[in-house]
Amino acid sequence: MHDITSTSKRLNGSLHLPVLVIIEPLLLPRTCILNVLRRELDELEILDMASVQGLDCTSARDVRLVMLSIANKPIGDPSVEDDLGFVAECCPNAAVAVLSNLDDEPTVQAAMQRGVRGFLSTSLPIEIVIAGLRLVLVGGVYRPLPVAGMNRIPDFEPPDARGLTPAYLMNDGARAAIERSVTDLTPREQQVLAELELGLPNKLIAAKLGLSESTVKMHIQHIMRKCAAHNRTEAVLRWRGRLPAQSRDHDPGAALMRET
Repeated sequence: MHDITSTSKRLNGSLHLPVLVIIEPLLLPRTCILNVLRRELDELEILDMASVQGLDCTSARDVRLVMLSIANKPIGDPSVEDDLGFVAECCPNAAVAVLSNLDDEPTVQAAMQRGVRGFLSTSLPIEIVIAGLRLVLVGGVYRPLPVAGMNRIPDFEPPDARGLTPAYLMNDGARAAIERSVTDLTPREQQVLAELELGLPNKLIAAKLGLSESTVKMHIQHIMRKCAAHNRTEAVLRWRGRLPAQSRDHDPGAALMRET
C-alpha cells in the first residue's frame, strides 16, 4: 500500500514527460536502480514500484517502457506470466524489459517469444544497462547474444521497428540490394556496426576502438547510407536480419552481449 501511495504522489510531478517504470520487489536494489536511471535518463520520468499492481496509477501517463525484475524465476513461471499479462493490459503501448539473474539462452528465447524487447542480466555493468534501455526506447531489441554454436539471433521480428520493412515483406531485389550494401562495409565500419549492435553509445564505441567521437559519427553516417537506414537502430536491424551468417563469423560482436 505504501508503494502505491508514494507512486501516486510522484505522478503529480512531471506529467508531461514520457515514463519509464521500474518494478522491483526489494527496496534497496529498486532505490539504487531508480537513482541511477534518474541521473542518466533525465529526459524521462522514472517511477518505481514493488509490484505490477502499482501500474493502475499510470493509466493517464505516457508509459514508454516497463522494466520488470524477475530475479531467479524462469519466464514460464506462472507469476512472471501473470505479471507480463498485467503489464500488457495496463500499458499496451509500452515496451517491456526484464531484469533477470539468469542469462541462459532458453530463458532469453522464452522472453523474446513473449514480446519482451529488452533482456537485462544483473551481471551487466550499469552503463550497458543504460545503453540497452536506450536501444529499447528507440524501438530496438536488446538481448544477450547466444553462445558459440547456436544461432546468434532468435527468429523474432520486433513488433515496432519504426518503419523498417520486415524481411518477409521485401522483394528479392530489395533484399539483395541491402545485403550487397552491407557486405560493402569497410573493416572499420563493420567494427563500429558490431558495437552498435551491442547497444553502445558513441562515447563508449570511441573508447573501445581507440577512435575520436567525431570519427565514430562519420563511420555511423557511412553505415546508415550503405545500409539504406534512417537511424542507427534500423542499421542494426538490417545488419542482424539481412546479412548472410557466413559474412559475420569474424564479427567482434559475436561475443556475448554482456561484453558491451
